[in-house]
Amino acid sequence: MQEVLQQIWVHVQDNLVKILIGLIFVGVGWWFGQRRARHDWKRQEFFDRLNFSLNWIEDGKLVYRTLAEKRCEEVFLNATAAEEIRAAAKATTPENSVLPLPKEHYWNYLNAVLNELSERFAEGNLRREMGLPTRTIPYVVCLTCECAGELRTRKIRVMIIREQVLGALNGTETITPENSRGGTRLATLRQLANRYKTHPHEFLSVELSLPQ
Repeated sequence: MQEVLQQIWVHVQDNLVKILIGLIFVGVGWWFGQRRARHDWKRQEFFDRLNFSLNWIEDGKLVYRTLAEKRCEEVFLNATAAEEIRAAAKATTPENSVLPLPKEHYWNYLNAVLNELSERFAEGNLRREMGLPTRTIPYVVCLTCECAGELRTRKIRVMIIREQVLGALNGTETITPENSRGGTRLATLRQLANRYKTHPHEFLSVELSLPQ
C-alpha cells in the first residue's frame, strides 16, 4: 500500500505544473463565464440563444408564440458558424432586424434551421409518407434579431410565418398586436414582408406536418 501511495505522490510531483495550469485555466474560464452571464442578464441580451417563434394573425390581431429555444451550437453544430450568427445578431438595426450574413452562406444557416424543425416535426413527416392522416402547412422561415421598440430582451429568433400572412402584413389590412409589447414584432414582420420580395435568399420555405 505504501508503495502505491509513493508512486501516486511521484506522479503528482512530476505533473504538478500541468495540474496547476489546468486548474488555473478552469478557474479563469469559470470566471469569464460568470462575468459574461451577469453582463447578458443585466443588458437582457442573449445572443447565444436561438428562439423559434411562430407568428400568425387571428381575428385581426398579430399573435406569436415560442415553439422552442436552444443554444446556437445545438442547431448550427459548428463553433465558427455559431459565432458568425452571434456577430450578425449584434449588427442588426431597428430598420433591418434580419441577420446580415454573407449571401453565399445564407442557405447553409437556414438549412440548419430546417433540419431542427424537421426533427421536431418528424412524426408528422413519417405519417405523411405512410399515407396516414396529417395536415401539412407551408411556412417561411428567416433569421432575425430585433433591437427596437418595447422589446425587453434581445435574442436571435427564427421567425416562422405563412407566406400569405406576410402578404397580408404588406397590404392595407388593419392588423394590431395582441398586447402592448407586440408593436415591435409587428414592425419586424412588416420589414420581413418587404425583404421577402427584395432579398429572397434570406428566407427558406418549409412544410410542417402534424398528425390529424
